[in-house]
Amino acid sequence: MYITLDLESEEPIYTQLKHQVIAGIAKKELSPGEALPSVRSLAADLGINLHTVNKAYQQLKQEGFILIHRQKGVVVNPDGVPKADEGYWSELTSKISPLIAEAVCRDVSEEEFQKLCSQIYAGFQTKE
Repeated sequence: MYITLDLESEEPIYTQLKHQVIAGIAKKELSPGEALPSVRSLAADLGINLHTVNKAYQQLKQEGFILIHRQKGVVVNPDGVPKADEGYWSELTSKISPLIAEAVCRDVSEEEFQKLCSQIYAGFQTKE
């Protein structure tokens, strides 16, 4: 998996990193049980502070995407990502609502919004 960071973006680097790891899992570029670089190694490869990588890894661990073992290092959760529960649906709703509100304010139709969502979703579907 190739990671690219936009150091000029308003989005924090740790968030960009976290989102790219999640996208890698969603696109099956990273498989369950696959090893990820250590905090130090990834920080050095990307030219960023190791605390930034650590913050991204800790959030990914809390959300169930990765496991961090003292001996084995960092791996994609071998059991797969936890399925959506009530808490996830609530969080998803709170993240999407402001985007929809802004789209409505900018006269984006529901059809256009759904079309965009479908296009983005399709980009994460694996081709069998």
